[in-house]
Amino acid sequence: MGNKLYVGNLPYSVRDEDLEQAFGQFGVVTSARVMMERNTGRSKGFGFVEMGNDAESTGGHQGHE
Repeated sequence: MGNKLYVGNLPYSVRDEDLEQAFGQFGVVTSARVMMERNTGRSKGFGFVEMGNDAESTGGHQGHE
């Protein structure tokens, strides 16, 4: 099982698919989730990406610093 990475300072326009696409270049993304406001449906500006294995998550982390 891979590591779950916190991704912060996201533009409010970013959605799950955008995160998955951005981190997909570093390996297999098993999940990508942007946290949304329950009442408004607007992004909270952060999310989580889970990569297929530890090596991929390290590459994703270093690639987006």
